[in-house]
Amino acid sequence: MTYQNHIAITPKLVADHGLKPDEFEKIVALIGRQPTYTELGIFSAMWNEHCSYKSSKKWLKTLPTSGPRVIQGPGENAGVVDIGDGQAIVFKMESHNHPSFIEPYQGAGTGMGGILRDVFTMGARPVAAMNALRFGAPEHPKTRHLVSGVVAGIGGYGNAFGVPTVGGEVEFDERYNGNILVNAFAAGLADTDKIFYSKAEGVGLPVVYLGAKTGRDGVGGATMASAEFGDDIDEKRPTVQVGDPFTEKRLLEACLELMATGAVIAIQDMGAAGLTCSAVEMGAKGDLGIELNLDMVPVRETHMTPYEMMLSESQERMLMVLHPEKEAEARAVFVKWELDFATVGKTTDDLRFRVIWQGEEVANLPIKELGDEAPEYDRPWTPAAPFPALAAGDVPQMDVADAVLKLIGGHQSASRRWVYEQYDTLIQGNSLQRPGGDAGVIRVEGHDTKGLAFTSDVTPRYCEADPYEGGKQAVAEAWRNLTATGAEPLAATDNLNFGNPERPEIMSQLVHAIKGIGEACRVLEFPIVSGNVSLYNETNGRGILPTPTIGGVGLLPDWSQMARIGFAAENQVILLFGAPPERGSHLGQSIYLRDLFGRRDGSAPHVDLAHEKRTGDFVRKLIRSGVATAVHDLSDGGLAVGLAEMAIASGIGAKVVAIADADPIPQFFGEDQGRYLVTVNLDPQGEEIVALWDEAKALGIHAPWIGSTGGTDLVLGDARPVPVAALKAAHEGWFPQFMAGE
Repeated sequence: MTYQNHIAITPKLVADHGLKPDEFEKIVALIGRQPTYTELGIFSAMWNEHCSYKSSKKWLKTLPTSGPRVIQGPGENAGVVDIGDGQAIVFKMESHNHPSFIEPYQGAGTGMGGILRDVFTMGARPVAAMNALRFGAPEHPKTRHLVSGVVAGIGGYGNAFGVPTVGGEVEFDERYNGNILVNAFAAGLADTDKIFYSKAEGVGLPVVYLGAKTGRDGVGGATMASAEFGDDIDEKRPTVQVGDPFTEKRLLEACLELMATGAVIAIQDMGAAGLTCSAVEMGAKGDLGIELNLDMVPVRETHMTPYEMMLSESQERMLMVLHPEKEAEARAVFVKWELDFATVGKTTDDLRFRVIWQGEEVANLPIKELGDEAPEYDRPWTPAAPFPALAAGDVPQMDVADAVLKLIGGHQSASRRWVYEQYDTLIQGNSLQRPGGDAGVIRVEGHDTKGLAFTSDVTPRYCEADPYEGGKQAVAEAWRNLTATGAEPLAATDNLNFGNPERPEIMSQLVHAIKGIGEACRVLEFPIVSGNVSLYNETNGRGILPTPTIGGVGLLPDWSQMARIGFAAENQVILLFGAPPERGSHLGQSIYLRDLFGRRDGSAPHVDLAHEKRTGDFVRKLIRSGVATAVHDLSDGGLAVGLAEMAIASGIGAKVVAIADADPIPQFFGEDQGRYLVTVNLDPQGEEIVALWDEAKALGIHAPWIGSTGGTDLVLGDARPVPVAALKAAHEGWFPQFMAGE
């Protein structure tokens, strides 16, 4: 009995591979027969949600992906953006949510490894990493364990590999109790004329396997990531990959050295679905077939079946098509770095994907149809139904000083120092801003003045209340974070995390969020050049908050002009740029309501994109001209939390006036969008500041003087003074106490 026939293809086996009955019927129609067991696994890998984007592809096509600086948009391992002087920044964000919930250390670590490979596969040396993490409620019994494992996994991999973690997010909410989110970002620098792509070219050329050996870890990982969790979650542990950052570091150096030889025609990371996806994508993009001989694949376990080899997601592996006359030179590079180098196949001209094992053909499939004919669904979705606005006068009152202390020391706004101090934030010697500000900033090595800024952001509670406005806000917030450092926002990557798209209300969240993201990217000239979609983030039917994370990259022509969030000196004027005349008013979905009163009601704040653009461009001009001495964009907690963060970062206090005869709570805790706190070293009665106001007024930008820096207390209107030392103690205390179980 041959291998390919000894396992019967039953309806249960098909369902276990994540394929619906009609999808299996389509497979049979495409190939004209029943698939073999290995072929069923290949289709499962290629047609799952994680790899095929079958529920989101229609809507992803509506996003703006081009621009004057964009060299490569979505469709490759990472996006590529020109930063001038013959250099490009290569970057992407990707999820490793399901594996990290099952096995947090390896899940998060291999997520880091995968995103780094996406970058250096393109020929770029990684220079920065970030992560956006979302965990369940702090009091949930699993949360502390998951935080500890994920942070250790990211730190263990990134620190050993040698890339600085320059920023990120950590958020807690009970809606992530059953499904945490681990979104990993990496960026690398490359020469614009030395970018490498995955499109295979030429017939009869060697297909070469590079890196670590193949094992049984991660078999079926991509299919697992395309399904909800149930009570059998612990049984999925074998689908989680195991990483080795030291092997990855050698793989980076070997790949970059190999690329310099001119041997590489095409190269592809073995990420989700491993050998299957990398081989099919390389061949299909080049309109070529691929023939693989699995007997030549380096393995670390005995008696591996072709099914296991094709679906293994063992880490630190690449697939390459190279010039045959340079094969010996290429092999020598990998021998030097003590990595496997094996010719495992060849390109063909018949558009077939053939897999040979022990002399037997265990798969023979049409290569284009494996990707191009994957199902593409226009899933039903419900009309937009934003949460209603707060009723007039429905503003719970609290002492302003007490409120700011509780918020700055609460799980939402407390310092993430406990997290980022476990990461190497300074390795490579180019970091200019450590995590904790609006964006991470690095020097561009080899250039005297040029810098790059990185950020990630989204406000999931806004996205649930109004996915369209929430999508807009996620983009605008990332754009503001970059602008607040003085950087010109160049482009973005997205990581769209949602629940089960087969539920119309969840599909509605996805559709409206993408519409909002698209509009914001167009108005702000901030194209999406790469990304990832992670669906089915549900456990026993309970989904996460809709979380379309946006990662952004910005360019600083001269990093010496960079702005920071800490007050620069005493006796400086504080201006509130972009403020409505009442300074702030929007309390719907605010952390003031949620974290102090347990309320999750009200509408999401509106994002006026044209106003965002005008205000941000003006603030960036002030930074680069040297007028602005400190800048911080306003988000969670509004004006009060923003001022507290600036005071904590500098140790300098501030006194801010309130609008007389008006409720101080909306003024200080409203989360109106498009606002920046800016300090200037100008006389509030002088001609220079009057000229600044006149210029802002001509652009339709309100920028009132609200107070001055100085002293050791933060004074908000008529509230009692809050010592900056008390704010700092509250801010720095929550996370260590939480992790210590106090």
